[in-house]
Amino acid sequence: MDEKNDKYFMQKALEQAKIAFDKDEVPIGAVVVCNGQIIARACNLTETLNDVTAHAEMQAITSAANYLGGKYLTDCTLYVTVEPCPMCAGALAWAQISRIVYGAVDEKRGSHHFSGIFHPKTVVQGGVLEEECAALMKEFFAKKR
Repeated sequence: MDEKNDKYFMQKALEQAKIAFDKDEVPIGAVVVCNGQIIARACNLTETLNDVTAHAEMQAITSAANYLGGKYLTDCTLYVTVEPCPMCAGALAWAQISRIVYGAVDEKRGSHHFSGIFHPKTVVQGGVLEEECAALMKEFFAKKR
C-alpha cells in the first residue's frame, strides 16, 4: 500500500475510534482491508460487553474471519489507531495477518515491548496519522480525570 491509502484507511479506523469515544469506551478503532476493500470495522467494546477481551482488534479479527469464511487473514491489513497490546498481537499472529498499520504508540502496554510477538511474515508499520490518533486518546483520558 502507499502512504495515501494508509492515511485513508487510518481515517476509517479513526471514525471507529470516535464511535468508541462517544460510547465512553477507550477510543481505539480498527478496520481490516483485503484487496483494497474494508471487510471489517470495529471499536473497543470492553465496557459495552463487560468483556476485557473486546478490544477493537479482537472484534475486527472476528468480523474479518467471518467475512472471509476462514480463520487466517493472510492477505489482509489491519489499520488500528493505537499500537496493539500483547493480547491483540498474539491473536493477530495466530490469524497470520499480512500487515499491521497503527497510529499512536502505546508506551505502557504496546506490543513493541515484546520482540517476536507477531507472525514472522507480518509487516508492522506505526506512526500513520499518529498525532490525530494520540490526540483522541489524550482527550478521552483528560475527560476521565
